[in-house]
Order: sequence, then C-alpha cells, then structure tokens
Amino acid sequence: MDSSENQAKKSSAMSSEKLAFRRRWRHLSDKTAKVGIAVGGISVIVAILLIFAYLFYEVVPLFAGAKVEQWSSYALEDSSESLHLAIEEQSEMAMRLGSDGVARFFDLSSGESVASIPINLPEQARITSFSLDSEQSGLFALGLATGEAVIARYAYDTRFAELDNRRILTPKIDYPFGEASYKLADGKALASIALRTSGENMVLAATAEGGDLSLLKASKQTSLFAAFDLGGGAEFEIEERKLTGLTLGGEQLFIDGDRFWLFVINDEGLARLLNLRSVFTAANPQFEVRALLTEGRASPTDISFLLGGISLLVADDQGAIAQWFLTRRDDTVALEKIRSFENSESPVVLLSPEQRRKSFVSVDSQGTVSLFNTTARRQAFTGELAAEGVSAIAISPRGDALLIEARNGQMTLWDVENKHPEVSWSALWSRVWYEGYGEPDFIWQSSAASNEFEPKYSLVPLSFGTLKAAFYAMLLAAPLAICGAIFTGYFMAPMMRRKVKPLIELMEALPTVVLGFLAGLWLAPFVENNLLGIFTVLVLLPTSILLASFVWVQLPNDLRHRIPDGWEAGILVPVIIAFTVLSFAIATPLEALLFGGDMRFYLTNELGISYDQRNAMVVGFAMGFAVIPTIFSIAEDAIFTVPKHLTYGSLALGATPWQSLYRVVLPTASPGIFSALMIGMGRAVGETMIVLMATGNTPIMDINIFEGMRTLAANIAVEIPESEVDSTHYRILFLAALVLFMFTFMFNTVAEVIRQRLRDKYSTI
Repeated sequence: MDSSENQAKKSSAMSSEKLAFRRRWRHLSDKTAKVGIAVGGISVIVAILLIFAYLFYEVVPLFAGAKVEQWSSYALEDSSESLHLAIEEQSEMAMRLGSDGVARFFDLSSGESVASIPINLPEQARITSFSLDSEQSGLFALGLATGEAVIARYAYDTRFAELDNRRILTPKIDYPFGEASYKLADGKALASIALRTSGENMVLAATAEGGDLSLLKASKQTSLFAAFDLGGGAEFEIEERKLTGLTLGGEQLFIDGDRFWLFVINDEGLARLLNLRSVFTAANPQFEVRALLTEGRASPTDISFLLGGISLLVADDQGAIAQWFLTRRDDTVALEKIRSFENSESPVVLLSPEQRRKSFVSVDSQGTVSLFNTTARRQAFTGELAAEGVSAIAISPRGDALLIEARNGQMTLWDVENKHPEVSWSALWSRVWYEGYGEPDFIWQSSAASNEFEPKYSLVPLSFGTLKAAFYAMLLAAPLAICGAIFTGYFMAPMMRRKVKPLIELMEALPTVVLGFLAGLWLAPFVENNLLGIFTVLVLLPTSILLASFVWVQLPNDLRHRIPDGWEAGILVPVIIAFTVLSFAIATPLEALLFGGDMRFYLTNELGISYDQRNAMVVGFAMGFAVIPTIFSIAEDAIFTVPKHLTYGSLALGATPWQSLYRVVLPTASPGIFSALMIGMGRAVGETMIVLMATGNTPIMDINIFEGMRTLAANIAVEIPESEVDSTHYRILFLAALVLFMFTFMFNTVAEVIRQRLRDKYSTI
C-alpha cells in the first residue's frame, strides 16, 4: 500500500515537473517570438529609414549654393589694356591678351610669367576692335586701324615628362586661317568686329568708320594631295560682300553659333538681325528681325553669347541681365526675352559665360561677382570679390577657378565649388523654356552628343509616365482581380477553389523580365496587327459572358442542378475561348468595312491619333497580368475569411446570396480589398522591367493610350549605369528614386489610414 502511494506521488511529482517545464518552455517561446517579431518589425522600419536617409543624403547637395574662396593674389608686369583673359583646361596656366597685341601666358597660381608671344600684326598697326569666336576654340579676331583683320588662336601643346610623368604645357599662338591679314575696309579703322568659325569654315563681319558693313566667308580648300604638301600653305576660298547704309559704324556685332544670323546692336539696345545665308546672294539684303533688348532708359553695358551661341546675354546699366534667343512660330522668327536675372542696383559691367554649362559670371560696378545658371534661373553665389573695380574676368573650363583682374592690374584667383548650378525646384517641376523650343515645356533629356547641350531634368514627364502606366495596369487588373476574388472566395466550390487559387497565385512567380520580354517582342506586334480584334474582344467577351449567364438562368432547374453549386465557372471556359476566336475572326471584315482595312492607318491619318507600337495599352495588358495575382490573393483571403456565421445569419434572415455579399461580406472584407488595391497600385508604380521593355521609353506627357511613356523606375534602370558618380545627372536619378519612394510611401500610408477607418466602421457587423 505504501509503495503504491509512493509510486502515485512520484508520478504526480513528475507530471507537475513536466507541466512546469512546459509552462516555462511555452513562456520562453512566447517571449522569444515576441522579441523576434518586435526586432524584425523594428529592423524593417530602420531599413526603410536608412534607405530614405541615404537617398536624402545623395539629393541634398543638388540644392547647395556655390562656395568661392580666395586662392592667391599677384600683379602682372603689363600696363596694356586687357582685351581677353582665359584659363587653361586644367587650371594650371592663364593667358592675357593686351591691347599691344601681345599674348602673355603665366602660371595661374603664382602669376609667374611663362611666355610672351606677339601676334603677327602689320607694321605700325593699331588694334581698334576685338572679337572672340568662343572660349572652347580659342580663336579670336583683331580689327585694326588700317581696315584689316587678323585671325589667331591661343592654344597649348601638352607632353609628359619621361621621368615623373609630369604634365608640361607649352603655350602657342597659331593661325588656322592663315597668317596674312584680311582686308575688310579701305583705309578705315574697324570700329567693331565679329568672328564665328566651324571647323575649317569662318564668317567674319566688321563695321568701319562711316557705317560700311563688310562680310567675309573663308573655307579651307583641301585636295587628295594635301598630305604631300610639304610647304604647309593652305588655300582658302574667300567670298566677300560690302553693304552700305545699314549701320552707323558704332554698333556691336555678333554672329550666332550656327553662323546663320548677324546681330547688329546699337548703344540703346536695339538689335537688328541680318540673315547670313542670303546676304551673299540677295541683291539688297535687309534686316529681318528687330528687338529692343533693354527696358525703359536702360542701356546695354555688356553683351555675350552663352555656351553654344544660341542665347544672347544682355547686361544693362540698371543692374539687370536678360537672356534672349530666336524662336519660330508659324514660320515667323522673333528674338524673344526668355528670362531675366536681377543682379543688383549697380550697373553690370562684365559677363563671362562658362565653357561647359549654361552658366555665366557677372560683375557690377561695385565689384560684386555673381554666378548664375540660365536653365534653372538660379543665382548660386553673390559676393563682393573686387572692391577696386574689375577690368577683365575669366572662369576656367571646368568652372572651378575664377580669375579677376582689377583696374589697378592686381590679379586675384578664386577657388570655386559650384557643382550643380543647373538644378532648382522650378527646373525640376515647372515648365522651362529651353533653347530651340517655341514655348516652355516639361522635358527630360539628360544627355546628348554635343558639349553645348542644355540638360533638361524635368521630373514631371517621368512622374506622369509612372502614374499613366499604373493607371492603365490597374484599369485592367482591378476589375478582373476583385471580381475573380469575389467569385472564388464566396461562390466557388471548395474543391474548385483549391485548384484555382494556387494556379492564379502561381502567376506571381513568373519573372517580370519574362513578361516584359514577351510584351515587347510578341504582344506589341500582335496588338498592332490585330488592333480591332483586341477591341472586339474587350467588347464582345463581357457581353458573351453576360449572355451565357442569362441563358444559363433560363434553363430548366433539372438541367441546371446537374452541375453542383460553385462549379458554374467551368461552363464559361468554352464560352470565353469560342467568343475570343470569334472576335478575331470578325475583326478582319469589320476592319475592311469600317477602317479601309487598316485601323492603325485610319487612327493616324484620319483622326490624327499617333500610334506607337510599344504603348500604354501593351503595358496595361502586361503589367495588369503581373499585378492581378497580388490583388486577387489578398482580396480573396479577405473575402474568404469573413466569419461564416455572418453569412449564415444573413441568409437565415431571408437575404439572397447576392444581398448577403453586398450587405455583409463586402463591407466586412472592404479593408482587405482596399489594401489589395493599394498594394497592387504600389506594385504597378514601382514596376521596372515590364515598362522598360514594353514601352517606347520616351519621356512624353500624353494621356493617349497608343503612346508610350517613361516611368521613374525605368528611367533609373536605363540611365544609372551611364551616369558619372556624384554628377548632377547621377544625383537627380537618386532624386527620382526618392520621388518614387515617396509615391509608394504615400500610397501605403493612405491605404493604411483608410483600411483602419473601414475596419473600425464595419467591425460591429
């Protein structure tokens, strides 16, 4: 008896220990799971915040201002008036061309003289005018008191030392268009001169005292035996034209970068333009375009062409700077003021354009220096850098050094950090009037073959393309996915649901790159060749399904009840196949009857609707196919998990299945359905490969379903491998990623807020 009691006590003690162990283990498991879930959730939040912080870190420098710091100061032993000041490519050497006709090269940092090279001028010749072709070419023209002009170029020969691979520069002056001077006026001083070259072609214009206008074109002639010409003498074909009565002799002359127009600008700012392509053939050429470049009583103080020779910068004695360029509307050419830059109340005395960006430097009479960018209409820096006044200014080709010559001959070198002047909120999100365009517009064009290209960084077309692609994808996916989820989760038989739901969810495993590949190479040509068939399917297929449903309802009950409830969808499979085939079969005769056999041709030529093979409709089909599984799966789970007692209670109270669906099931499942739609929308907004491969990838703003687009995600994927690290283009792509991140964050936030409100509203059902 005692042994039995002891055995029972031992068993009871062991059971108690096991129960205690299980409780401790369960408590530890619960605690571990709680901590693990909390750590996982916090880690996700931290990861998202880190992504946001990194994107923000890459974007912030775009909007930073320029920094200018003094590097050195020195004086040059040269008393002549400065005609031109220039800095070498690597900011190692500078050149000063004086009124005495001597080009002096000196070390940029110290001012130490390197070389002094006189220009080959006729004896006793005096320089009366100067014109620079462009900073990039280094070509310039000197107008002389004898009526002659000399064309020369400053340049540098570069070699590297054999021992330490040190870069050695040798300055030089050469004469690409010959050392001989060009006779433009007979015994009259050239009051003003203009030069513009392109390769081995040159256009020269000058006015002489008395108002005579002389024009000269020179083209270098080459032959098959030019390489064997040891004499080195080049022959030039020269064409001249002299005009009288068009000028007074004191106007400033400028030739645009395309050598198409001659600008004649007087002291009051009146600009008159002469067509250079017709001036050599027309019997009596006249000015074709006129414009007043200043307002009120202002007078121009300095005029210069911006990089590329398209835009004219005009500074006046009221402290204002304006950008002008030619526009064409309805075959009418006009010189229009595009934008203005308010500098200061003091007169602007000097302008110096940059050589690689649409930026320029201005200096007023008080010595205040400002850095501007025309595209962004942005003033990156302003500061008083030359209190003694300025006689010449030069900015380096890379925009990282600024050399200022004061009136007392003192040279001051400034280090400039101005990495992203072409970016501003207005350039990114507002219409910008770009060079060569008839009006302001939203344009994305980040690169081109020419160094004179004006970058166009508007994010509006990319954002529009992103929303356009998502809209057409959701237009297809949302009705199909939601209706399919309703039928599968509420009406379909359980056995059939177990087969259909995994099959649809399996669609999500298909890589989007495969979908994009199929959409671009197969679907796009198929849609183009069967356009009317596609529209016939979209109209005829829903109609046929409704018709088949109506016929099914009219059948006798004995016949209908042979198919169990929830299996009716199987009957629609042959209906869908049959009417799809029928739609494409009747499309050909319909197209011949209604559209002359080619619907695309009719749309383009008769209705004026442009058609791109890879368009928004193709993207809608392909991306809708990719989004359907996401929306379907979440919405179907939300509908299927509605408590059955709610449905049974509704049916027990006399409601029909459709009334129960509308009044009970859908309101209860609405938070999940809305979440499914928002998650699908977020998936569509962030999709990359499908829109990259199935669209024309053109950043245009057109709601037309037959036109393509470019999305933010596709743009990043295309251009990030080509962009230079830390460049403006590179950082703007990160800004595009940040905008895309904010899009998805906004969609998810709105979805969560609405989901919670729907959940609170219908939780009492």
